[in-house]
Amino acid sequence: MSEESIIEKLALSYGIEPEYSDNWGRVHRTPVDTKKKILRAMGVLADDTSQAKGAWRSRLEGEWCRLAESTIVANLYDLPRKLIFQVPVGPEEIRSEDLDVCLAITDEQDVTQSISYTQKDLSFSDSISLAGKVCYRWSLPFPQLDALGYYRFHLSVTTGGLHESQTISVAICPHKTYVPPALQQDGRTAGIAISLYGVRSERNWGIGDFGDLKKIVDWVSEDLHGDIIGLNPLHATFNRSPYNISPYLPISRFYRNFIYLDIPALEDFRCSPDAQHLIETPDTQELLAEFRRSEKVQYEGVAALKEDVLRLTFQAFLKNHWNRQGEKTNRQKELEAYFQSEGQLLDHFATFSALETFMRSGNQNVWIWPQWPPEYHRPDTEAVRQFREEHWQEVLFYKYVQWQLEEQLAQVQDYAKTQGMCIGLYHDLALAIDRFGADFWAYQDYFVPNARVGAPPDAFSQHGQDWGFPPPNTERFRESGYDLFVKEIRKNCSFGGALRIDHVMRFFHLYYIPEGEPPGKGAYVSQPFEDLLMILALESVRSKVVIIGEDLGTVPPYIRKRLTEANVFSYRLLYFEKDDQENFIRTTDYPELALVTAATHDLPTLAGFWTHRDIEIRKDAGMFENKQAIAGAAAEREADKEKLLKLLHEMGLLSVECGTDPKAYPEITGEIHNAVVGFLALASAKLFVLSQEDLLKDDRQQNLPGTTNEYPNWSLKMKYGLEQLRMDPKAMGFCEMFRTWIDRSGRKEITREVPAARLP
Repeated sequence: MSEESIIEKLALSYGIEPEYSDNWGRVHRTPVDTKKKILRAMGVLADDTSQAKGAWRSRLEGEWCRLAESTIVANLYDLPRKLIFQVPVGPEEIRSEDLDVCLAITDEQDVTQSISYTQKDLSFSDSISLAGKVCYRWSLPFPQLDALGYYRFHLSVTTGGLHESQTISVAICPHKTYVPPALQQDGRTAGIAISLYGVRSERNWGIGDFGDLKKIVDWVSEDLHGDIIGLNPLHATFNRSPYNISPYLPISRFYRNFIYLDIPALEDFRCSPDAQHLIETPDTQELLAEFRRSEKVQYEGVAALKEDVLRLTFQAFLKNHWNRQGEKTNRQKELEAYFQSEGQLLDHFATFSALETFMRSGNQNVWIWPQWPPEYHRPDTEAVRQFREEHWQEVLFYKYVQWQLEEQLAQVQDYAKTQGMCIGLYHDLALAIDRFGADFWAYQDYFVPNARVGAPPDAFSQHGQDWGFPPPNTERFRESGYDLFVKEIRKNCSFGGALRIDHVMRFFHLYYIPEGEPPGKGAYVSQPFEDLLMILALESVRSKVVIIGEDLGTVPPYIRKRLTEANVFSYRLLYFEKDDQENFIRTTDYPELALVTAATHDLPTLAGFWTHRDIEIRKDAGMFENKQAIAGAAAEREADKEKLLKLLHEMGLLSVECGTDPKAYPEITGEIHNAVVGFLALASAKLFVLSQEDLLKDDRQQNLPGTTNEYPNWSLKMKYGLEQLRMDPKAMGFCEMFRTWIDRSGRKEITREVPAARLP
């Protein structure tokens, strides 16, 4: 084979796609040089013909010289007919009567059954000569499993003097994700999305917490007749402004940010005179008042204060429970049970957190773990083990905090269910991780370190996008039985009724950019989507959680088709849902298996869309190339507003007196606002979630992509405080308008007369 053909085979075997179509419909072939660079990032050297041949030979040997695949993911209702295995035996021929094959199957309860196979059970499939050996491929009947779950297959094969054995990770999954009874048949529902960090209240510490979230449950369920509360990702971050506060660039996707704890509600806080005294001091009270008054979230200040109080609270726990003599208390037993259930996952996160604090306390210029001494660069070194032993109390503190987070979050979801919400909390799983955070430090082998994830050039970004975080090492995930993926989905399905998967196309392919290259010189790398979707379905069914896939951007048709087949809800935005003529589609054109909303945190709110505020802030941030680009964006916006007004008229949602000339309405009026909300409520999508910004006509979007200091990303607080939402006449008017549409559109079953909508 020529060097190019070997590279082509190698690239395909590692998932590097030979081409992609951009959103203009143009096909881009992946250059050989790009394939080589991505292969090198994956640890595969193929820079010349000799290296390429050696890499291909190693690839074949890896496939044929192991006994079986490391992982099998199968559909319970369509199990494989065969289990394939290989036997490398040397130059001599092998026959079925020479094989002694046994399979031990262990389920999640550690119950094992063993099956021995006779000659008639085995079928020869293929053979290949490699390195002086002939490798034979055989198959045996796949076991008839009748229960969903995770299994371990221990396969043993003996022939002559050769004995081979291997453990195979097996996941037996449903073919569809969970859909609750309330959404089956013609069922539809609705709710509100909030950024928890931005919630104002008279009692919080300048950032929304789980105590506020309980109050929001009351507000949404009672005043709005909603069943859903959408949340920003609650993942742990460094809480350092402006670079380390994005909930979409967390240090861990497994664990949560302690800034959301309602500290006064903690049992150990109530048992800690020291913690209570610290809060009651005049200085702390003034600091809390300052945090509450601030128009922006003061992440570092709030986090520092909460950590100080949590440490005193933790000392009360140690005294009253952990270090207490005699019989263990219930709380100590509960924490120990939590440790047992979390295992190494929690050990790694807590150790990283303790190390990060320790290193920063010694040198304030140490910001990231690559600046630590080399012996601390991995979790499995002797130095890290010794640190964990010597600083056991600090490690225990971070474990304790996560335990408290899960306790409070579970209480909120339980409360939402008691209030009759069929979904309750709707969580968000970020795509990215901070490469200087806990997950990457702990699981470096699960990522491709010398590449970044991004997007190719398109209409949104002429030069492409570099998102700055490492892509997954698909081979490593598969070899491990997708263990980390299972835990990630399971952890994020906890304490909620729905989960949004940020950039759900990640399950199908990701755009890899080799280190040192611009975004235009990357390529898509396919992912094992059938395996990932089936595992997602299993975790969804077990947790009884609805899955919503954020499928925005350039989405090949096969992806949406496969997601629909798996019951993964599509994510549809009013701004983007247009027909071939660039007109907004009608309510009946929205797919049923979808969530409909107006915008995302990265896009203008309805009020901002109408006043061009997003165009203005992009102009102020220097994000337009020239004045013509600004004028073009403004003209396109006015055209969209006119098209939307015409559609709302056609549907009878606007009065005759309300014209279709957007220039007559410099701001979004009460009638137009009411019509847009009504349009979304009437859409055929089963889920309708409106952001609180769009409910309350706030013109500020939460994030301006591509900026840091130029815009207060992830820091803006709600327009109204929690107390105002149920007392302020204008806020109450917005709520009444939303509730009326929810009731009239059939998204909430009611037995009383529906009042007329009030237009704020």
